[in-house]
Amino acid sequence: MAKSLSKIWLGGLKRLLAIQTDHASKTAKRTTTRPAKAATSKPSAKVRPLKQVAVLRAPAKREAPHPAARESRVRPRASAWASGSWTRSFHSAPASPGRLVNHLQYGLYVPAGHAREALPLVVMLHGCTQSIDEFAEGTRMNVLADRFGFAVVYPEQSKHAHSHRCWHWYDAGEHAGGAEARAVVSLVDALVAQHGFDSERVYVAGISAGAGLTALLAATYPDRFAAVALHSGPAFGEARSGIAAMDVMRRGARGEPAELVDETVDVAHYPGMPAIIIHGDADHVVSPVNADQLAEQFLRLNRMVDETGARKSGEVREERKSGVVMRDYVRGGRRVVRFCRVQGLAHAWSGGDDAVPFHSAKGPDASAMVWEFFRHQRRTGAGRVVENTATAASAGAR
Repeated sequence: MAKSLSKIWLGGLKRLLAIQTDHASKTAKRTTTRPAKAATSKPSAKVRPLKQVAVLRAPAKREAPHPAARESRVRPRASAWASGSWTRSFHSAPASPGRLVNHLQYGLYVPAGHAREALPLVVMLHGCTQSIDEFAEGTRMNVLADRFGFAVVYPEQSKHAHSHRCWHWYDAGEHAGGAEARAVVSLVDALVAQHGFDSERVYVAGISAGAGLTALLAATYPDRFAAVALHSGPAFGEARSGIAAMDVMRRGARGEPAELVDETVDVAHYPGMPAIIIHGDADHVVSPVNADQLAEQFLRLNRMVDETGARKSGEVREERKSGVVMRDYVRGGRRVVRFCRVQGLAHAWSGGDDAVPFHSAKGPDASAMVWEFFRHQRRTGAGRVVENTATAASAGAR
């Protein structure tokens, strides 16, 4: 039995790795399958052979400078960081059981000209097999940070904690996901104290396993965050092991989503959490049914549905355009939960840099959607989430 369960778990990870391998293979083909052109030919602006390959094919005859390797639209050490500062460091988080030291690696981006301002802070949680460089490059969130004036921090899961850099979102125990969530919160607190970021405007977004950890943070530390974004994420509250997590990812939660929330959170005293949920309908890693279940769960956390999922308050506004279903759950004129389903999108960040694995040019720009949702939310010192008055005057409540 143990062997068969292990096979299921490994099979799921292999599917994730297969996506990345296939993507890398296609990218390699674009850069290596075209023969070298004559010196008089105009070099391609889209596909540029690697320098090493160019040297092997035309070692002495080509005196003109050869084009560099194919570049993403945003490079991690160039325009991705734009004019701001990128700092890569580690945070000494509280030690977890069995570990005397708990170092959390992270990258911090601060846009230029805002060093002494109380900037909003966006926490970005990557998925399995991703690095923070790839996540920043693929989502282009730092470009938005320059434009709108907010800081971005990218915590990075250690390969010592998980060989594929997956967050343990399904295990709230102090030796796994619970410790990881606590480390992220500790990092946020330290950055707010050190840089003077606005503690009322701290947000967290994640994809896949990162979205799973985002849900765990929302459930256990609601006072720290003003809103959350979950992209291609699993429903929470049911999985308690890696095997159960894979089952939820493939089929969704088997229990009633709202009831799972009540088993995890004291909804009556929960302060509420605005959430935006984005998912592709062609996702074969995390089934799209998870997005519907997450929407119900965050409606429950915001007390807009009862324990059976029946609506108690608010209204629903839906728009269908260009293969995208956008559904807003509104209460008192304010958008509380936004649901976005993208037609044809697989397990990838919508509207991202498709030169980076797990990011797709297909669909609306998820990063822009996430920030547009975040910027209207603020959590006051009393714990309530209110409309951000700084943006209300120009954009209005939605």
